[in-house]
Amino acid sequence: MGTMSRREFVALGVGTAALPAVASSRSSFAGAPATPDELLALPLAEVSKRMHAKQVTSVELTQAVLDRIKVYNPKVNAFITVMKEQALAQAARLDDEARAGRFRSPLHGIPIALKDNIDTAGTRTTAASQVFDDRIPGEDADVARRLKEAGAVIIGKTNLHEFANGGSSASTYFGPVRNPWALDRIPAGSSGGSAAAVIADLAFGALGTDTGGSIRQPAAYCSIVGLKPTYGLVSIRGIIPLTYSLDHCGPMTKTVEDAAIMLNHMTGFDSRDVASVERAKEDYVQSMKQPVSGLRLGIPRGPFFDSLDDEVASAFDAALTVLAKAARSVVDCTLPSVAGFDAISLGAERVAYHLDLFRKNSNRYSLQVRQSLDSTIKGMNDGAAQPCADKVVDYVNSNWKLILLRKNIDAAFTNFDLVALPTMRILPRTINDSLSREETPTPREPESVSNCSPFNIFGLPAISVPGGFSKSGLPIGLMIAGPRFSEGRVLALANAYEKATQWHTRRPVLTPDMTVPPVTRKS
Repeated sequence: MGTMSRREFVALGVGTAALPAVASSRSSFAGAPATPDELLALPLAEVSKRMHAKQVTSVELTQAVLDRIKVYNPKVNAFITVMKEQALAQAARLDDEARAGRFRSPLHGIPIALKDNIDTAGTRTTAASQVFDDRIPGEDADVARRLKEAGAVIIGKTNLHEFANGGSSASTYFGPVRNPWALDRIPAGSSGGSAAAVIADLAFGALGTDTGGSIRQPAAYCSIVGLKPTYGLVSIRGIIPLTYSLDHCGPMTKTVEDAAIMLNHMTGFDSRDVASVERAKEDYVQSMKQPVSGLRLGIPRGPFFDSLDDEVASAFDAALTVLAKAARSVVDCTLPSVAGFDAISLGAERVAYHLDLFRKNSNRYSLQVRQSLDSTIKGMNDGAAQPCADKVVDYVNSNWKLILLRKNIDAAFTNFDLVALPTMRILPRTINDSLSREETPTPREPESVSNCSPFNIFGLPAISVPGGFSKSGLPIGLMIAGPRFSEGRVLALANAYEKATQWHTRRPVLTPDMTVPPVTRKS
């Protein structure tokens, strides 16, 4: 089956039935919802309470999500695969347990989406690439298994930037993901489909992966919560890698509490995972409730604040006013340099996974990813520019430096407990502009549009929460980060900020008859 017919198949698979338009804000989370759309707009925590009170069944909830996907996935292209039959069967089994008074967790019966680089046994996992368009794993990823054991209903697999190798979610075999706030704009990436699904009420939560910001960037651009945990806290086994040393997996949700609920059922030591670390179990919902009045907040001025869009800068200043009232103190601070890690983030580990695949299937990669991999592989094989032995030494030295940095990073937090900064430095670009930048014959130099990647190198927990909107209605994100395994404190300050603001209650206006802008490319 060719590319176009496969995309048409995906579109047909999610259908075209009509539902009422989405409200522009959540006026209240209290009271019984009158319509399916109002039910689907609830946070995970609230709908979980109604599930446990037997006010709604998992089958009813799952069918409502599936009906909404039929209408709005053709608009935003958040899903590659919708698991209708599996989800309804899973929901029916969970309803049987609920009728018997057995609830597995707060996730019992709740529809959740998974980024399509996370393996699902018996359901294809593509990484949004033609290379894997018919790949069906035989085993669930560890995080998928944990969520299913907690009673989450897996509703489908979300679209992403191909192989998680980019930050727009525009370069994907299954067509660009569209930002529900403005269909001509990117949702950022690479977990763009997960973020779009959550803010468009096509799932109550989703999993994303984050190698250089791929959870937090789309969280910022779609006005949701996205948490990258400490490196190794959540297993990455069964996730198609980008760079093992930097890859993380985390929750993407409507509220901070929802992220804490999901994280509770994602952690645990996995001896078969290259990154997993042993850590005592923690209740992040309870940790989120700790007081924040004693926290010292650091603001890492300098490169993180270079070339900020004026509206992003204004939104951060306003957010800082709120944070200053919640915390004990606010001080300017510095974080260690992350220079010198290109051998890890841009080269050897990515090629280690893709080299054989690329040799056999180079024509099946998208133009942007193909150019990127081809350039990297040629550079590694170019002994004239740098002998191969020297490149091996560069990688080994970078890896040793990474290990030492992570062992000592907590010392940077001596005079402050957490840091806050803008998630993204600019507002969302158009899809067409992003594709033009990504598909030029000579790839452009990377731009400093995100503040996320240093925290992947540090391996530290970092969360993006809704932090404002531009005058044109485009979302702006606020990032909070802390030392290793300080998820509880990070969640607590994020929750305090969320409670003091209303940004997380705003919703994009989606209607069944809205026009999807065309995709055009210009050189």
